[in-house]
Amino acid sequence: MDRVIVIGCGFAGLHAVRQLAGAPVEVTLVDQHNFHTFQPLLYQVATAGLEPGDVAYPARTIIRRKRNIAFRHGRVEAVDLEARAVRLGDGGILDYDHLIVGTGATAGFFDIEGAAAHAHPLYTLDDANHLRNLVLTRLEEVDAHNRSGGPGRLLVVGGGATGVETAGALVELLQVCVRYDRMRLDASRVEVVLIDAAERLLVGFAEELGLYAAETLRSRGVVVRVGTSVEKVTDRGVRLAGGEHLDALVVVWAGGVTVEGTLAGSLAVAHGRGGRVVVGADLSLAGHPEVFVVGDAAAVPAGPGAPAVVPQLAQVAIQSGRHAGRQVLRRMAGRPTEPFAYEDKGMMATIGRRAAVAQLPGGLVLRGTLGWLAWLGLHLVYLIGFRNRLIVLVNWWWRYLNWPGGPRLIDTAASGDLAGAEATGKDGRG
Repeated sequence: MDRVIVIGCGFAGLHAVRQLAGAPVEVTLVDQHNFHTFQPLLYQVATAGLEPGDVAYPARTIIRRKRNIAFRHGRVEAVDLEARAVRLGDGGILDYDHLIVGTGATAGFFDIEGAAAHAHPLYTLDDANHLRNLVLTRLEEVDAHNRSGGPGRLLVVGGGATGVETAGALVELLQVCVRYDRMRLDASRVEVVLIDAAERLLVGFAEELGLYAAETLRSRGVVVRVGTSVEKVTDRGVRLAGGEHLDALVVVWAGGVTVEGTLAGSLAVAHGRGGRVVVGADLSLAGHPEVFVVGDAAAVPAGPGAPAVVPQLAQVAIQSGRHAGRQVLRRMAGRPTEPFAYEDKGMMATIGRRAAVAQLPGGLVLRGTLGWLAWLGLHLVYLIGFRNRLIVLVNWWWRYLNWPGGPRLIDTAASGDLAGAEATGKDGRG
């Protein structure tokens, strides 16, 4: 029986193993974490809207009814393409007949001085936990010492969906902390600032939605600065192009991702922009048709003959993972593989309570409350596990009615262990 190794329990890897469930093949899903993370909601963990367990689900629970699929908890150190073997950090070796690499990406700092050392990304569950602890700690310090002499900024760098969602959630967190926790956070000094080098927010969306996002954020108290580049990040804030310095309590980095430094980035194959692995039309590697690279790790082509690659989105990861699983089965059956064709199902971003934008196929756009309801429904559908869906739905409904709920807890134990956890948690090695 053929052996298939799937590296990574993200959207791509998870949907690949689901495609292989019940087939006459032995599948091993490998990840250094024993859970799947629902990345689109990490910003809510970081801003104390959801608990970490609400957006994570045990890998073994996901595959427990799939008898031909096993889970291996471990960090993948290297892939030997010639020997068809995967080497783990604990010394284990897993041989394969087919390999699917879905190790995702990691925060990209793009050689901006000090960014890697002083900015705080939001790509993993460790990142979200760390950021929540840091933000709440800084706000408690402002309250305790009633700081004066300058604004206490929560600075978000990056005006894409993650940056917009995080900025909107942070300003709501400030309002909750003042209204319900009675923190002394003077609105004239403690502010949320969103910075992006582009001339508008949400560049991948229709222009009207980017403008709506900026207007809505500003109406809620967020300072939006577009066309503004960051040259340097320090432990005290950022220096902008032109020399202006902005002090900040926290710098949240939502400026993009890269595959460089991840397992996929270490493969001895061709790489494209941002380190993404260059794959064929069927998502396999040139010279190694038994290996597929999917999701954020790959420069996934938009379709047969299309010169462009698709963005690093959850839907791309889901569809490419499924496709790779199907191609493995076709190869096993002696049939030719098929080219990948991406089906654009649209994009969404929430701005905050009762405000979101949605760009759907056919040019249809939604915004405001209708967009927010569409965003809620879609995220509940894709969230793994009935318990998680129920808890998140109740949490969102409670916040909609009253706002004060949310785990505004500073977990000192998690903060103390974070340095070690992040050292192995942000490299995308399964």
